[in-house]
Amino acid sequence: MATMSLGVFSSFAAGETASFPKSASSPALRVAAPAAFYSCQVNLRTVRKFTCAAVPETKKERLPRGIMKPRRVSPEMQAFLGGVPEIPRTQALKLIWAYIKEKDLQDPQDKKVIICDENLKKIFAGKERVGFLEIAGLITPHFLK
Repeated sequence: MATMSLGVFSSFAAGETASFPKSASSPALRVAAPAAFYSCQVNLRTVRKFTCAAVPETKKERLPRGIMKPRRVSPEMQAFLGGVPEIPRTQALKLIWAYIKEKDLQDPQDKKVIICDENLKKIFAGKERVGFLEIAGLITPHFLK
């Protein structure tokens, strides 16, 4: 019985179709499985077919929405960003973080805290120290609707 199961396994590993003998040597196997099970061929490989819809060639460019949509900014934020009249929140946040990194304004003991210089105080409501999670909330008033 062990040689038959090894043969089935090697057929499976080789990707071939395995067939089972018509009679089993053990009476327990004959009772457990129906006779039709032994006479049929079992295909151990599966084939999957994937189809995809045709992509139209005239795909419209999607307009930015939400935080990606450019918004007008306050005069303080405009001065900080170099005179840009409108900008997406994501881009403004990127520029603020670039400024923080460039000027090395993170607290050396706690990198999650920003020590504000005079330029950052103008957009961060005059605060001396700001947590990195507060930044998004502090720049919200500077984006005009």
